[in-house]
Amino acid sequence: MRFSINIPNFGDFADPRTVARVAVAAEQAGWDGLFVWDHVVHDKAVQAGKPFGDPWMLLTAAALATSRLRLGTLVTPVARRRPHQLARQVATLDALSGGRVIFTAGLGGPVDDEYGSFGEPTDPRVLAELLDEGLDLLSRYWSGQTVSHEGPHFQVRDVTLLPATVQRPRPPVWIGGFWPNRPPMRRAARWDGAVPLFQSARHGCVPAVAEVRELVGYLRDHRPEGGGAFDVVLGGATPSDPAAARDLIAPLRDAGATWWDERQVQSGPGLDRLAPVLRRVEAGPPAL
Repeated sequence: MRFSINIPNFGDFADPRTVARVAVAAEQAGWDGLFVWDHVVHDKAVQAGKPFGDPWMLLTAAALATSRLRLGTLVTPVARRRPHQLARQVATLDALSGGRVIFTAGLGGPVDDEYGSFGEPTDPRVLAELLDEGLDLLSRYWSGQTVSHEGPHFQVRDVTLLPATVQRPRPPVWIGGFWPNRPPMRRAARWDGAVPLFQSARHGCVPAVAEVRELVGYLRDHRPEGGGAFDVVLGGATPSDPAAARDLIAPLRDAGATWWDERQVQSGPGLDRLAPVLRRVEAGPPAL
């Protein structure tokens, strides 16, 4: 099992230097990955007045300060991005980091704030179409091959984007979504990993083992034959006591989780503050 740290891209973590500091501490303490949120305003009523950092600039700072840590977003809402521009950002970071990028995509939210505030579509069906078509284009752009495409939302005429990503055939693609909603997990099964949130266990809360088993079984049932390695990324806030943390995470690993993503409780006061996150980072990942 691998272990990552999860931080928002606002508050203290809007500063790339702060994110680089967290990344260095995480690498030194033995964590395997660092993931940042990808929001423009998040929940406007709650986060009003806070600074936000561009996630790719934050991850660039982290990449320059580290040599081993896997880096990525959790999650990027592809539907509010232009796929060709996003493809260049990810490929550039993959080159800079020496092939350490993991790309995680989803619809994102809150939809009214993150999309509606800017006149973007808010119909979930349209956003899902944009996500699927965008993911297909990203994979093709990252290949370094010539792309032509005529789709319902995007048109591409004889374009080759170079350099291709360092990782071949592309960086791992994980898909986020809420369980027990089936469509996001069917989408995840077509790619390289699933990053579920649970209706019964929101951000920072540890999911029930029985639900994880059900989810993992569903993903296995929908994986294409010969689909290769697949990650199941769970997360939450673990207790500071190592034995208690081990007792919490070990059953989830046995149920099929391959990554544990350490997160602050979303409603907690330390969500976007450096001090509590740095304390948890420096304590190191749970020992299993």
